[in-house]
Amino acid sequence: MPTRRMEAFSDAVIAILITVMVLGLRVPHGTTWSAVADSGPVLLSYVLSFVYLGIYWNNHHHMLMLTERVNGLVLWANLHLLFWLSLIPFTTGWLGENRFAATPAAAYGIVLLAAAVAYFGLRTAIIREQGASSKLAKAFGRDLKGKASPLFYLLGIVLAAVNRWLSLAVYVAVALWWLVPDRRVERAVAGASQP
Repeated sequence: MPTRRMEAFSDAVIAILITVMVLGLRVPHGTTWSAVADSGPVLLSYVLSFVYLGIYWNNHHHMLMLTERVNGLVLWANLHLLFWLSLIPFTTGWLGENRFAATPAAAYGIVLLAAAVAYFGLRTAIIREQGASSKLAKAFGRDLKGKASPLFYLLGIVLAAVNRWLSLAVYVAVALWWLVPDRRVERAVAGASQP
C-alpha cells in the first residue's frame, strides 16, 4: 500500500502531541518578568520537547519521501514509534514541573532512547520491505548519527543519577546535532523528485 495514509496519520499524531504539550503550559501568576521566570523550567522542557518532536516529524517526512510502499510490519513499527513519541508530553511535564530533578530527567532520556530505537526499527522495516538496494537504504548508508544517538541517550540516563544538568546537556546536544536533517537523505529526496 502507498505511504500517504501512514504519513497523514503520523503527522496528525505529532501535531496532537505538540498541542497537548502547549495546553499543559500554565499562564504565569503575575504580570512581571519574574513571574515568567518562575515558569522557566516548564518552558525550557517544552522548547526541548517541541524541538525533538519537530526533528522526528521532519526526519519521518524525509524517510517516507523515499518509501514507495508499506506493509503491515511497517505500519506496526510506525505505531511503535508513535507510542514512544506520545509519552514525550508526559515526561516533559514531569521534567519541567519538578525543575529537572534526577528521576524525571532519567525518565525523559528513557523515552528518547525508546523513540530512537523505535525509529531505527521503523527504518529497518521499511528497508526490509523496499530491499537493500532501495533509495532509502542507499541514503542512510552506515547511519553513524542514528547509531550513536541511543548511546548518548544512555549516557544521559546514567548521568541523571550523577548530575541532572549534565544529563540535560546531553539531551540538548543530541537535539542540536539532529536539528539539521540528514544531508544524505535530503540529497536522495532531491534526486528522487527530479525527472
